[in-house]
Amino acid sequence: MTDYFPGDVYTTPGGVPRALSEYLLLGSRWSVYSHFAATILRSRALAMADRYDDEAWARSSREIISFLERCQARFRIEGMNRVRGANGPLVFVSNHMSTLETLALPGLIVPMKPVTYVAKEKLLHGFFWGPIMRSRNPISVSRSDPRADLEIVLREGCARLAAGISVIVFPQGTRKEVFNRSEFNSLGVKLAAKAGVQLLPVAVKTDYWGSSGIFRGFGPVRRERPVHIEFGEPLTVAGRGRPEHDHCLDFIESRLRAWGAPVARVQAVP
Repeated sequence: MTDYFPGDVYTTPGGVPRALSEYLLLGSRWSVYSHFAATILRSRALAMADRYDDEAWARSSREIISFLERCQARFRIEGMNRVRGANGPLVFVSNHMSTLETLALPGLIVPMKPVTYVAKEKLLHGFFWGPIMRSRNPISVSRSDPRADLEIVLREGCARLAAGISVIVFPQGTRKEVFNRSEFNSLGVKLAAKAGVQLLPVAVKTDYWGSSGIFRGFGPVRRERPVHIEFGEPLTVAGRGRPEHDHCLDFIESRLRAWGAPVARVQAVP
């Protein structure tokens, strides 16, 4: 499989030509989303034909990144060798800022390690997105019953990891532009501990792609905001994993602060 980002660090090169839609649609959000829609429709057709495999998934993800760069997105991706050098499957634990990371991460990870997501069940039933999500064999949760969701993630996550498939977890549950560590649950740590695999934190700043109340997940495009993705060091979880959970939080929060992203102040418990 093609490794689209073979080094440890990737930065969008200078001089990337702007997409024609940037001129025709006057730099509106729909310039970006028109490219996204075209890729999703092609991917859906492949999924319906049972041909949307890991290679197709990675390729469509890379295509979206390339399109975004032609719409003035500037990527800085770091720590790829930490993923490449890790033995066996991993539990990736990431903050969740926008739709962008769910589209970009497969293009980064899949050429190195098979991977799937913990995803909301309703995403598997959408007309456009559903066939694509189902083809990736995700771990689906309701988000309405935390106890039942935990049992599902531990059971199905351990099965995926035992089969050599890494798992991406967004412990915040929903997209948040302001990072608040008190909203970040320990699901990823619990899964890694139960499965006996390493945990790898991921920090993302993807507010180039905004959200809105009217078009959920397809808000304003902030071309002036760079996209940052950084993979941390793999962690071996011991005991209940509290130190490893805190390390994930510290890593994500420190990277977000360095990138100028908003971080909520959380009052320490006495």
